[in-house]
Amino acid sequence: MLELLGLDAQTADVYGLMLANHAWGVTEIARRLHLTPADVRESLEKLTDLRLLHRSAVGDELQPTDPALGLRELLNQRKRELESRQEAVARCEADMAQLVSTYSELYTGQTQRVAQQFLGVESVQNRIRELATEATSESLTFNPGGAQSRASLEASKPLDRDTLARGVRMRTVYLDSVRNDAVTTEYAEWLTDLGGEVRTVPSLPLRMLIFDRRTVIVPADPENTRKGAVQLTEPGVVVGLAGLFDQIWETAVPLGTRQDRDDRGLTRQEKELLRLLGSGLTDEAAGRQLGLSLRTVRRMMAELMKRLGAGSRFEAGLRAAQREWI
Repeated sequence: MLELLGLDAQTADVYGLMLANHAWGVTEIARRLHLTPADVRESLEKLTDLRLLHRSAVGDELQPTDPALGLRELLNQRKRELESRQEAVARCEADMAQLVSTYSELYTGQTQRVAQQFLGVESVQNRIRELATEATSESLTFNPGGAQSRASLEASKPLDRDTLARGVRMRTVYLDSVRNDAVTTEYAEWLTDLGGEVRTVPSLPLRMLIFDRRTVIVPADPENTRKGAVQLTEPGVVVGLAGLFDQIWETAVPLGTRQDRDDRGLTRQEKELLRLLGSGLTDEAAGRQLGLSLRTVRRMMAELMKRLGAGSRFEAGLRAAQREWI
């Protein structure tokens, strides 16, 4: 936990001893932790820079700042950094959407050099199987749409197992909503045990697979994936979409990690719902983006309106903006 706040293992150990007995000097701490005095001084400087230690008014000795204040402030800083990165990802999503739109004419197969279209579910699955089998370094996946069916997940296991066994790094991003689905979380735990990596975010811009940062598979029609998929190999497009994956991956949270509310008392899902509705999406469209049912979206919105003391959606939007929720 302390590593997340900027403390390495050595500095965390030194901090723990200072909390237990701040009267100990460098020599005593070094002896207890089997460190050199130089290592201890370096850690003490880091703790002072992070404001977890301060010099007393009397004797100029280092003393711990109240952990309830010092650690909480560091955590709040990390949360603000994360929010800033999430906003950057949202802007990147808009840029990527424009990029994909620019190349939408290629989806009709007007040029085979850039795009190749596969019609029908079976054709797409066969192509994905070929690319996964040929992959040598990594497989990156955006998997929107909420909970996955058991049959679909079981069918993917042999290929997943083979891919990981060949040393290919597999990273998958699901929606936060899958955390409430036992079947999907069970599969994610199985994949993680084999060496795969699974994280979640409130919403995803599109369904996408990237193999070895050379080939991208996206739906021909994002609203109906059964219509087939498009394979993109143009370096400029692939680099852009791989960059989108990297940015969203950095803000995503490992599936087994508990998600806390931010300083405003909002979950990431609630904040994203407000953003989606504020951008003009209907409840139904926002639900599809979040992988939630219409009933759940309306329940969440009703709870947010109650917390805001708002009698209408319009008033809720105004109050959310005033409180800097959006």
